[in-house]
Amino acid sequence: MNLKVRLALMNFLEFAVWGAYLTSMGRYLGNIGMGSDVGLFYSMQGVVSIFMPAIMGIVADRWIQAQRLLGICHLLSGIFLISAAIYSSNAGVSTDFSLLFTLYSLSVAFYMPTLALSNSVAYTGLTQAGWDTVKAFPSIRVFGTVGFIFTMWLVDLMGFQDDQGQFITSGILSVVLFLYSFTLPQCPVSKDGSKKSMIEAFGLKAFALFRQKKMAIFFIFSMLLGVSLQITNAYANIFIFSFGVDSAYMHSFGVQNTNILISLSQISETCCILLIPFFMKRYGIKNVMLIAMLGWVLRFGLFGLGNPGSGLWMFILSMIVYGVAFDFFNISGSLFVDKSTDPSIRSSAQGLFMLMTNGIGATLGTLAAQKVVNIYTKAHMVGDQVYMVGDWQTVWFIFAAYALVVGLAFAILFRPKKSDIIV
Repeated sequence: MNLKVRLALMNFLEFAVWGAYLTSMGRYLGNIGMGSDVGLFYSMQGVVSIFMPAIMGIVADRWIQAQRLLGICHLLSGIFLISAAIYSSNAGVSTDFSLLFTLYSLSVAFYMPTLALSNSVAYTGLTQAGWDTVKAFPSIRVFGTVGFIFTMWLVDLMGFQDDQGQFITSGILSVVLFLYSFTLPQCPVSKDGSKKSMIEAFGLKAFALFRQKKMAIFFIFSMLLGVSLQITNAYANIFIFSFGVDSAYMHSFGVQNTNILISLSQISETCCILLIPFFMKRYGIKNVMLIAMLGWVLRFGLFGLGNPGSGLWMFILSMIVYGVAFDFFNISGSLFVDKSTDPSIRSSAQGLFMLMTNGIGATLGTLAAQKVVNIYTKAHMVGDQVYMVGDWQTVWFIFAAYALVVGLAFAILFRPKKSDIIV
């Protein structure tokens, strides 16, 4: 099978696993009485990303081939998530928070490192085959977004947005990717047997990148922008579904098929990913990331102004903007790190980028978002459905203001050399 096709299928499965529950888990948690703890579940993805991607990146650089470690992590992640679903199904409304949270946390602890490992496998395979990663990777990564959309629609159409079926779907796909990992390109580990310092022996050289002013500022702002990454994943579905308490909106497409509406965000991603090589080459990493930051301001602001009725166009525009906000930050940042680091620490450097964005940044973001949402909204039971109702407009405007401040600070402080305009 063609290398690019093999890597495209890897990306499809990688993100299909995540898409099965990432945007709808909040609805499910609300229905089992854990609506006020949604932020804790999403923040756990960030907590484990603080250390697990870096640790697994070190292991991949030093001891276990990245493609094999990718499969092992998916197998463990799938087992724990399926276990969480089986427990929740049997316990029903009596589901114990601590046990469900523990099983879920163990699952994401092994899933989050795979985001960086899959990038490392793709970059290594393309480099070995003589491909330019900046030109070749975006067309491969776009299939990850297709996979994410596929499972979002599947969960929506199968009626799993409100129950543990989304976890079962994700877990099964993780096991499938474990099996598929045996077909992926071989990623060599370092075989340098010379005497090394403790830092070198444990693969921590990637942290030395903070000695470079350009990279230090880049990673710090990656963390600050990472605050925004999981907010809409955690609360967009809950927010749009909350309009169902109003008779004017309860039968609207957005309320009835929330995941499908949100999937427009991922459809936008498929287009925006393909624009990255052009924007990176023409405008450089700083301007591309500034565009992403402006995208987050619009993403949040349009949510605050829209509704599923006459304001549906604002929701749709917010979904379209998401592609720019997410891809121009995540994918471009990953490519920038790949081009700015030595191949010997490629996996470690990608793990460090994940630590700053999906780790520290996303953890702070989701915990802060939970506090804001809990201040301005409250659970409201209608029949057998739980809705989070309240002043959602203020919530979204607070998030938009934060993104604007970060963007302005980045524009002033991040000053890469002219040689970084083309990466």
